Amino acid sequence: MLVSALAVVTMRDIIRCGLAMIVSFLALAGIYVVAGAPLVAAAQVIVYIGAISVLILFAIMLTQSKAGPASLVFQTQAVPAAIAAIVLAVLIALGVSATDWGEAAERVRLATSALATVLFRDYVLPFEVVSVLLLAAVIGGVFIAKRETEQEPD
Repeated sequence: MLVSALAVVTMRDIIRCGLAMIVSFLALAGIYVVAGAPLVAAAQVIVYIGAISVLILFAIMLTQSKAGPASLVFQTQAVPAAIAAIVLAVLIALGVSATDWGEAAERVRLATSALATVLFRDYVLPFEVVSVLLLAAVIGGVFIAKRETEQEPD
């Protein structure tokens, strides 16, 4: 994960940066699975990889702006950034060492089960209404986009 995160901020080819970002998000989803939070991992894959990363890559490809900056913009800030990274790493290490992971993992398992029970048993009708509403929004967006492209050749 760290290698792909470093690749995101150091590569010059913006398409490769986007692909490295997807690898970083996948690694984060793997960490969520190992931590016992499969629901969060699934949301990570669906939202960040399936939607946001793909949207960013489409925007880059459609604007045809593949080249990054000719020189690294933030070279003068390397020392303060390294100091901030070390301080952040120490704070994260202190937080990780002070956490009781057994209790936290059990709460996540219970929360996932409770969420599934509430969502698919108690609120099944609102869940289906929202899904139909989202489907209608997608169909409307496709219809509007298709209508605008048909009017452009004039």
